[in-house]
Amino acid sequence: MTNLTVCVFSFNRGRYLRNCVESIQRCIPNAAIVIFDDHSDDPETLEYLRLVESSCQVITPEKMGSIKHGGLYHNMNVALERFKESRLMCFLQDDTQVVRFVSTDELEEMKSLFEDNPTVGFIHPCFIRGIDLKKRPVIPLMAPTPDFFYREDFGQSAGIHYSDLVVFKPDRLIEAGWDFQQSEPENDKQAKRMFGMMAYMWRPFAMWLPEVPAYRGKKKTLGLRLAERKKKVGFYPFKILTLNEVELVEEQMSPRLPVAEDFLECFPFSPPFPWTYNPLTGLRFLKHVNNFEVAIRRWFRR
Repeated sequence: MTNLTVCVFSFNRGRYLRNCVESIQRCIPNAAIVIFDDHSDDPETLEYLRLVESSCQVITPEKMGSIKHGGLYHNMNVALERFKESRLMCFLQDDTQVVRFVSTDELEEMKSLFEDNPTVGFIHPCFIRGIDLKKRPVIPLMAPTPDFFYREDFGQSAGIHYSDLVVFKPDRLIEAGWDFQQSEPENDKQAKRMFGMMAYMWRPFAMWLPEVPAYRGKKKTLGLRLAERKKKVGFYPFKILTLNEVELVEEQMSPRLPVAEDFLECFPFSPPFPWTYNPLTGLRFLKHVNNFEVAIRRWFRR
């Protein structure tokens, strides 16, 4: 039985996928890595998928997704069923990166958190996004152990009970009758019904890369293309923290919130702070242009 199975969900971002997979191999060397590719057609991505088949399992779904998130949630359900024997599973996406070494002891701590607390369904492995603090504060609440915290609920649609980037025990979800729904808010509602709050890590090990290209719906709208140009979307990987840097970070952590911009560094270049993770963030007019084109497409598909 594998201690940790890391599933990476990917579409047409070969450079980012390589960065994500290599960060897992470097920082969690004993993890089993499974790539779920949602029918990529980009030559760079296809070439990398061929190269990585010798060290990772690559799975392509039978059906192509046609909704906003492609086949993401369908693939999550496939992953849950196929790798249900794993002690722990971690879901990441191609635009994320592991940023520090994760020890076997830490994996055991996560496993113990689940075993000792039947209402814990998910652990969130990522740092807090600084841009989120502009919308509402993140107030930590006491969790069952000092390495984790819960997040006070201010009525947000997701992130209190569930996130698309999570660590979990597959058997717990299966026993509860879990079925991944087609959006984070729907899954957050389901997690609220089945479990308690999601546990956040005071010492996270993963993070979304800032300012990456978006592929929602798999076909870029004019508004999205213009937004990506304005935001200078590009490849901004994180510098992986050394063991000495991790020790320094740990000294500054709890009760200091693990906000990405405070502890991580993009290398060799960084976009302006606060980092954003959707090109349309803060660009209201282009967001309207994007939404109008999406609505027109849906109307013509009827």
